[in-house]
Amino acid sequence: NGFKLKEGRFRLVIRKKVFTMRVVRHWNRLPREVVDAPSLEAFKARLDGALSNLV
Repeated sequence: NGFKLKEGRFRLVIRKKVFTMRVVRHWNRLPREVVDAPSLEAFKARLDGALSNLV
C-alpha cells in the first residue's frame, strides 16, 4: 500500500497499547486497492472484502 505508517519504538509498554500504535501493522498490511479507495463508502466495501478473505 502506498500510505505506509511508521511503527514507533517506545520504552513504556502502555504507549504500545494506544489504539493508534496497535493499528499500524494492520494498516500497513492492507492491499493497495483498499487504501487507494476514492471514497469512504468504497473504502468500507473494499475493506469488508479484504477482511472476508482472511476468515
